[in-house]
Amino acid sequence: MTHPRRISAAGEIAAKDPRGRIQVVQDPDPSGPPTALRTANPSWSCVGDAATHHIVFQDDVILARGFFDHVEKAAAAVPGEAVAFYEGWEGRNSGVVRLGALTGASWAYAVDEHVPSLALMLPAEAARGYARFAAEHGDGWPYDVVIQRYLKALGIPVRIAVPSTVDHDDVPSLAGNSKHGWRRATYFTDAAADVVSPDCASFPVVPFYQYGESKCAVRQDGRWEYLDTDRYLRRLGLAERCDADFAGAGEPDLPAEVRRQVWLTAFATGVAVAGATGREPDPEAAAAVMDSLGPGGLCEEYTDAELLPMIPRIRGLALAALAAGRTAHGSGARPDAPAATVVVTGGAPALGAELARLLTDAGRPAAYSERLGGGRGQEVHTVVHLGDPSGSAYAVEDLLAEAEKAGTRRLVHVGSAEVYRGSAADECAEDTVTEPPRDPVARAWWNDEQACLRWGGETGVPVQLVRLAEQVGRHAPVRGVLATWMLQAWTRRSMTLVEGRVHQLVDHRDTAEAIAAVLAAPVRSTVYNVASARLDEERLAELAAETARLTAWERTSGENTAHTPPMSTELITAETGWRASAPLRNGARAQAQWLACDTHDELSDLLQQDTDG
Repeated sequence: MTHPRRISAAGEIAAKDPRGRIQVVQDPDPSGPPTALRTANPSWSCVGDAATHHIVFQDDVILARGFFDHVEKAAAAVPGEAVAFYEGWEGRNSGVVRLGALTGASWAYAVDEHVPSLALMLPAEAARGYARFAAEHGDGWPYDVVIQRYLKALGIPVRIAVPSTVDHDDVPSLAGNSKHGWRRATYFTDAAADVVSPDCASFPVVPFYQYGESKCAVRQDGRWEYLDTDRYLRRLGLAERCDADFAGAGEPDLPAEVRRQVWLTAFATGVAVAGATGREPDPEAAAAVMDSLGPGGLCEEYTDAELLPMIPRIRGLALAALAAGRTAHGSGARPDAPAATVVVTGGAPALGAELARLLTDAGRPAAYSERLGGGRGQEVHTVVHLGDPSGSAYAVEDLLAEAEKAGTRRLVHVGSAEVYRGSAADECAEDTVTEPPRDPVARAWWNDEQACLRWGGETGVPVQLVRLAEQVGRHAPVRGVLATWMLQAWTRRSMTLVEGRVHQLVDHRDTAEAIAAVLAAPVRSTVYNVASARLDEERLAELAAETARLTAWERTSGENTAHTPPMSTELITAETGWRASAPLRNGARAQAQWLACDTHDELSDLLQQDTDG
């Protein structure tokens, strides 16, 4: 698949197949906005009548020697799966390739992310059905997101070649992907293997380095949870060991945060490798995958000229951390799962479960339950209820009745800054609203808060209200301005900026730390405002574009547009010591990736709830 401007390069790639099976498919509307999605439809539709499989290349690939023989053997070995012959060093799945290389695997299954589609092979029938799916569900989404959704709908797993037999020829992207920086394969071989095994590794934990931050993808109850690596290591009881080894690792000439995040990623990778195999990793493979670790995590922040001299220093640090992690595996006193003292209820189940895990990591062991159980003899000391008057299936009245039957002794109702919507105040303190608001959205939040306070007065149970700014992170409600703009950016629709608005956001990590701080402190104030950051209209639009996809915006005066003014958060800081600390940009990236890639069934449900609400 190519654009007329790249027709020569595409022809050279096609000529490499000795049997002449490669067809060059051009963008059907080359004057339109650059997008791979438009060219993908005819590229996947031109399947030969007798073909068992169909492979689509983009026009900027480098192929290993013997590639076409290798492809034929792969098609015969795994007839019902999707096969990605390339994975870039900047993706989550770069961690999958590293683990595969370090454990001696020749294939590894992908985690939940956009499908690596630089060189992708599908069974022929799946290829023939793609164009219809894209026509019905594409709606401007990126090509690699649409094909991920398609394969998930069919239940077709995606396996990634280890090492890649295709690399990325680093030329400027016509589709606007150059903003992702220098892009190459995580681990490339210039000679494809003669023998192809159907065996494919699957890893329950995948450390990766992306956007300058170390993360781990952890399989939890059929979903992938993405969490900071240091949090994951604390769960294993290895955080202190990791820190001690890092302190003794020397001082390569690298920025301090780069050193820290590289060490965390490679140390956790070593732990995962030791858990998967007792073998020593191949030294050449280890050096190769650690060569790509730094560029993959930093390519959006640094140019290739800046990254090149950093690669050997990062490699040396990463190899030391890899060895330290392998040695540390199994040595930590993994803490027993603490008994939950907090029950999180209400809200969307995925969001509630995420908050419960974050609370547990913050030192307040918690579990999520959609309901308290209707008085079945279950005693619940502390309840954190996620309010949602527009779409919750767990009405506040039901919650309060069941909390009383369960013997609840403390209730934190998590509300929203939207209770201030329509207020004329420039900045809202906790006592700004003292009577029912006129705005219907604000009134709904107010009514739920007042029901909780009345119940507390009648039962003597302490009730506190936590009012959150617009939430940021995976599973965040999709009715917020940032989520709306991210969806518009992903689908190439322009954002509409309203003059004069100021926005507040709260990262999920800050939300959990704030609630934990409230629960740890004596009951003093009834209401606390919680927010991580305050952004004007243009800065919020830039955040949406940076973390999702570059897109245009237009402006409007915003007359008759209801808006929530910013809140003061001084009270919670004064009384509990809590302060926002989560990197908001990384929380926004997590939200953007979730909206695009992670759990589309959940997203569809949330969009429907917000539409109904």
